Amino acid sequence: MAGNSQRRNRRTANKKGATVGSGGQRRRGLEGKGPTPPAEARKGHAKQRAANAKVKRAASAQSRRPSGRGAKSTSELVAGRNPVVEALRADIPATAVYVQQFIDNDERVREAVKLATERGVPLMEAPRPELDRITNGLNHQGLVLQIPPYEYAHPEDLAAEAFDAGEDPLIVALDGVTDPRNLGAVVRSVAAFGGHGVVVPERRAAGMTAGAWKTSAGTAARVSVARATNLTRTLEAYQKAGLTVVGLAADGEVELHELELLSGPVVIVAGSEGKGLSRLVGETCDVRVRIPMPGGAESLNAGVAAGIVLYEAARRRA
Repeated sequence: MAGNSQRRNRRTANKKGATVGSGGQRRRGLEGKGPTPPAEARKGHAKQRAANAKVKRAASAQSRRPSGRGAKSTSELVAGRNPVVEALRADIPATAVYVQQFIDNDERVREAVKLATERGVPLMEAPRPELDRITNGLNHQGLVLQIPPYEYAHPEDLAAEAFDAGEDPLIVALDGVTDPRNLGAVVRSVAAFGGHGVVVPERRAAGMTAGAWKTSAGTAARVSVARATNLTRTLEAYQKAGLTVVGLAADGEVELHELELLSGPVVIVAGSEGKGLSRLVGETCDVRVRIPMPGGAESLNAGVAAGIVLYEAARRRA
């Protein structure tokens, strides 16, 4: 009997039961850890892997763009909370807004999501390492905006479209202008004064980036920008088509108010503020024009100079 009692005591001692004085540990264990995160946010889930793959495909598409007639630039990424919000406010074209998973939801993030939703721009959720990768380590602050490739016109198309419309072409070409804001300002002036487009060199020159789009104040959507493989040869082709090439230079032989040619088919060439027109481009111009500056300034940037000459051309054509 004593042996049976000892065996029962051993079995009873091995059974699990409530711990005396546990302090509510079991109750806290049953409370759970909050709502289950969405599938896209759960590490290793198929939906998260699919979202990451989509981000990678969109980023790799930047390196697969054709060149030549009607060539497209590569996609551009705008990184950072303030830059993304400002780009969306300015109605810069966008193909996607990438939002970091578990991002701190501050006012700028909320506005970016709201603006993207109102414009129908897809919202993509991605982990921070993936955003670090596609932005090459930039301080993206959890927000990245993808701008679609800009489709450039061919220089010949600008003059052809003007002639087809029964108008004398009024085109601006930029020589060595590397600041996208200057390009955007020129695009805006061309739109304001009835011009037919802008030509930029393919290399060592500003292109239609987010900065250019923003400065153009939306006019880039209706003014064509063309890329020239060789600006000198493009200007020579314009001359053969009957256009006069007018270069802007501080030491030009003719003052702006004396130039009667602006009422006809013309290409206005503006150089960089520091170097002006390059030697070959300057030699190709039919005439070089200077803008009188009684205030004594040494030079004007390309955006301001082109705007003044475009206004004079529009006045003469009115």
